[in-house]
Amino acid sequence: MPVIALLNQAGAKVADLTLAEEVFGIEPNRQVVYDVVNAQRAAMRQGTHDTKGRSEVRGGGRKPWRQKGTGRARQGSIRAPQWRGGGTVFGPTPRSYAFKLNKKVKQLGMKSTLSFKVQNDKLIAVDALVFDQAKTKSFIEFLSNVKAEGKTIVICTREELTENAISSARNVPNVFLTSCDNASVYEILCFDKVVATKGAITYFEEVLK
Repeated sequence: MPVIALLNQAGAKVADLTLAEEVFGIEPNRQVVYDVVNAQRAAMRQGTHDTKGRSEVRGGGRKPWRQKGTGRARQGSIRAPQWRGGGTVFGPTPRSYAFKLNKKVKQLGMKSTLSFKVQNDKLIAVDALVFDQAKTKSFIEFLSNVKAEGKTIVICTREELTENAISSARNVPNVFLTSCDNASVYEILCFDKVVATKGAITYFEEVLK
C-alpha cells in the first residue's frame, strides 16, 4: 500500500498516512482517463451555435418567376440555399455535446488519475484545512509550508470549504480550491500538484472502492 507523509498546515509531519491500494495504487489506465476527460470537456461545451435554414431567413415568400417558359432554371424561393442570402444547409443548431459514460469507467478514471499523482510524488496530504479569517497571505503561507509550488489544486471536504477558505484562495494565482465531491479528473490533471486533506482522501477511498 502507498504510504505518504501527513502534514499539518505549518508543513510539519504529523504521521504516516497509508493510502488504499485499490484507489491510490493501481496501474493508471490511460485510455480510460482520456475517455473521461473527453466526456467532461464535451459536457462543458455550451452548444449555443445556431444557423438559419431556408424557413428561418427573411423574405422569399413569393416564387421569383413562373415555373416554365423563361428558359431559366426553376426556382421556388430566393431564400433557397443556392441563393445569396439564402438559408444554410445542414448548419449547426443548439444541442448538448454531453454523452454518457458508465459509472465504473468514471470511477476508474478518477482512481487512475489519483494513482498517477501518487506515483509521481505530486500528492500532498494535510490533516485539515482551517482558516480563522479570510487572508490571501495566510493561504500563500500554507502552500509554501507544504511545498506546493506551481499550479496547485487544493481538495478538501465540504465542511472545510468555508467562506474564509474560499476568500483566502480566491486571489492566489494558479491555485484552485474545490471540494472532494466536486473534483473532476480534468481539473486534477490541469494542475501539477494536488493538495488533499485527510478528510478528502478518506472520501475518495470510501466512494471509489
